[in-house]
Amino acid sequence: MEDHYFTLEGTASGEITEKKSRFICTLSHVPDEDSAVSFINSIKKKYYDARHNCSAYILGDRLETTRSSDDGEPSGTAGRPMTDVLAGNRLSYTAAVVTRYFGGTLLGTGGLIRAYSQAVKEALEQAKLVRMIRAVRFRTEVSYNDLNMIMKVISTEQIRQLSSEYGENIVFELQVPEASFETVSKKLTEATLGRAGITVIDKGFFPDS
Repeated sequence: MEDHYFTLEGTASGEITEKKSRFICTLSHVPDEDSAVSFINSIKKKYYDARHNCSAYILGDRLETTRSSDDGEPSGTAGRPMTDVLAGNRLSYTAAVVTRYFGGTLLGTGGLIRAYSQAVKEALEQAKLVRMIRAVRFRTEVSYNDLNMIMKVISTEQIRQLSSEYGENIVFELQVPEASFETVSKKLTEATLGRAGITVIDKGFFPDS
């Protein structure tokens, strides 16, 4: 079972020129299929005068949903290569549109595949990516007497501190990789001689940092 993937923060773009044809790639984070379709349509509207607006998107924590379109290019020369670049970088909840302004010279099957792939890679060079990991978010409540021991465990283990609330006791919201949860829970419990209460809030994929 895969324990991570990457997604895009916001949007990004990149452009290459191949034999006078311009290939402009626009990338965007998309939370669902409706958002992906809406994004693709918005780029087609923006570049309405282009010869082609080819697209690809991947959704799902396991990259299980993929869609692509060659938009008039020879079958398999645009959408599929674009998808391969996204999948090869383990990108999900991400859509790509490559707009082509034809330069007058035919590129052939191999040339098109390389150009559409390279346009996506160029945009990815400009993108800010977020690593998403399979993790557990949980809450622990401790007394002030146990604070130093809790902070020692937090600092030495792979624990992300999401929030802290200081009142009669101290309530931490923490995140750890799912595979580490049992070990971390045991260490927190042992460090406080069983006084630290642990309540799972959520399980799933969350930003690594």
